Amino acid sequence: MPRPVPVIDDVTLDQLFADPYPIYARLRREAPVAWLPAARINLVTRFDDIMAIERDHDAFPANDPRSLQIKAMGHSLMRKDGADHARERKTLEPSFRPGTVKNYWRPRFTAICNGLIDEIGPRGEADIFDDFAAPMAARALMEITGLVNVDWQDMLWWSQSLINATGNYGDDAAIWSRNDEARRQMDLAINDRIRELRGTDDLSAISGMINAEDPLSEDQVRANVKVIIGGGLNEPRDAICTAVHGLTQSPDQLERVLRNEADWRQVFEESVRWIAPIGMYPRRTARAVVLGDIEIGPNEPLGLSVASACHDESHFPDGDRFDVFRERKPHLAFGAGPHFCLGTWAARMMVGEVAVPELFTRLKNLRADPDQPARLGGWVFRGPLSVPVRWDS
Repeated sequence: MPRPVPVIDDVTLDQLFADPYPIYARLRREAPVAWLPAARINLVTRFDDIMAIERDHDAFPANDPRSLQIKAMGHSLMRKDGADHARERKTLEPSFRPGTVKNYWRPRFTAICNGLIDEIGPRGEADIFDDFAAPMAARALMEITGLVNVDWQDMLWWSQSLINATGNYGDDAAIWSRNDEARRQMDLAINDRIRELRGTDDLSAISGMINAEDPLSEDQVRANVKVIIGGGLNEPRDAICTAVHGLTQSPDQLERVLRNEADWRQVFEESVRWIAPIGMYPRRTARAVVLGDIEIGPNEPLGLSVASACHDESHFPDGDRFDVFRERKPHLAFGAGPHFCLGTWAARMMVGEVAVPELFTRLKNLRADPDQPARLGGWVFRGPLSVPVRWDS
């Protein structure tokens, strides 16, 4: 007989922020679907359950008026289903196709990357988060979105404000206030670029949405640009930092990678599996459903913990360990189904073929700073917060 959703009331948001993985392991064993009062959400933690949800968008739609993402960013394609989602996604696809990424964006990624390494190279030490990964991801995203009329530090602040609000399950008023100001600033910048790019032949996301055969409204453009700024900045930034952190903590693996026993794409895929930058995203139940042996009522909020799924023992033995050489299996760091991350190819190129290889090639003997350990945090969005390193300058 199906059982009701268990309530796990001894898990706090602070515990999840500090290190969610022991909590996820417990939930996978004891309560793979669990109501967390601290977050006011039913958290789903097993790989197979999340895949079942992603295969049935009639029963588990993305659109939920209660969504913090809608409140933070507007009603973007990420919180739409069926034809509405497909229509908006189609306008963005030309900007993110593998061919566009390879032929159009890669040269721009390479120029940004090499310019940053030129700046930090003589110093012999840096925090990869602040000094490389954040400006790398922000400047690349300015190009992809078409927001070349702003400063990269603004992009960084906007993105952090958006993801803080999207993960604001504690309903912190100060976080909402910062998000409101960030949205105001973004709307002004987006509006300027809509006027400038209308009628142009440009591969940026804004141009694609306003110049499509079936163009989007300005409200739709603004919402979708915000969702791109939110996920499209933190994901490559954090993947760069995680790859550097993982390899510098595993010098034997780094040595093998540098001997070409693995390619840099493997490093990227293992990094985002190990610490999924977007660790959880929402769905809801359209009707009463049974997931595994758990009965969930209609219109219940669900949180799909892909970070947990990427450590699920049934798919990834010893999943808490960073291992570039583990057996290659599909992971869920980019989601699945119709909402599979549109920026996947851009992230793979930026991180796995440009940024991380160039760092380890050009910064000789790149290694962790023995006096300053890396810091990590987050659960809805998770990644390194600081990755101090040294090299031979």
